[in-house]
Amino acid sequence: MPNGRFPEYIRKLPRVDLPIDGVRGWLSQAPDHQVVFFEIEAGRQIDPHKHGEQWGIVVEGEMELTIEGNPKRYRAGDSYHIPAGAMHSAKFLSYFRTIDVFADVDRYRPLKPATA
Repeated sequence: MPNGRFPEYIRKLPRVDLPIDGVRGWLSQAPDHQVVFFEIEAGRQIDPHKHGEQWGIVVEGEMELTIEGNPKRYRAGDSYHIPAGAMHSAKFLSYFRTIDVFADVDRYRPLKPATA
């Protein structure tokens, strides 16, 4: 069971357009980077992929992050760094909250509101 959620002012940020069930993110956009506040349900998995540089800190939960074939577990308070172009994947072993900073200014796009 989750210990908490992000504060309301973060949850009012634009939602990230993510086609992955059980993964929600809120986007804080800057001219030269992005910050995404993620909430991820236990048991979810992110398949191997690569992109620009990424740094993150675990707020709550536990994940196994594999970077260039090297798996490591991360828990609340741990930070991680994924170099630009490094192949990586993740398994979420419990409900998980993280704050990720992406060097790519366009890594994620805001979810467009539904139209009537």
